[in-house]
Amino acid sequence: MKARKINNLTVEEYIQQEIESSCKYEYHDGKIYALAGGTLNHGLICGNIFGELRSRLKENDSKCLPLNTDIKLHIQKTNSYVYPDTMVICGDIKMATEEPNSVTNPVLIIEVLSKSTAEYDRGDKFHLYRQIPSFKEYVIIDQKRYIVDVHYKPENSDLWKITRFEGIDKTVFFQSIDISIPMKDLYYRTNIDFPE
Repeated sequence: MKARKINNLTVEEYIQQEIESSCKYEYHDGKIYALAGGTLNHGLICGNIFGELRSRLKENDSKCLPLNTDIKLHIQKTNSYVYPDTMVICGDIKMATEEPNSVTNPVLIIEVLSKSTAEYDRGDKFHLYRQIPSFKEYVIIDQKRYIVDVHYKPENSDLWKITRFEGIDKTVFFQSIDISIPMKDLYYRTNIDFPE
């Protein structure tokens, strides 16, 4: 993720920049960062996870709703706006005051790793997400291997439990929404090359 040479933008200026450029940017307390396009595998996995979540939540008549990568997330504590690959909100959708097209209360956030953002997704971005009071579960999906890491924070605990699901025969369990999705459905129609 590369920073533009524009600093100290207000939220209003940031929103206007997105409208005028038709590009997505992350905003971090005055600085904006352009988001690069993704690979075919990245796009397929994002579509698969959103579709599977939507279908299963609808079948269960759940009050939870998945949101795709077009929806912006506002993290009030750090004055940040980001675009997770997928989010799930349970109950009413809460929107940011300054930018009503962004949400503030996801329970579950999912990121599909890419070469340029893997370190950020596992480190600083996870730290940002942990500033959200409603946030309970963080899922990181590898786009080159059948590996999914699930970070879950149990009720009344500050400690995050990490579970790794590895292999096409596994089924990933999302504790925060009580849903399981087979790995083969998450990686449907993707091209995964295993290292020698």
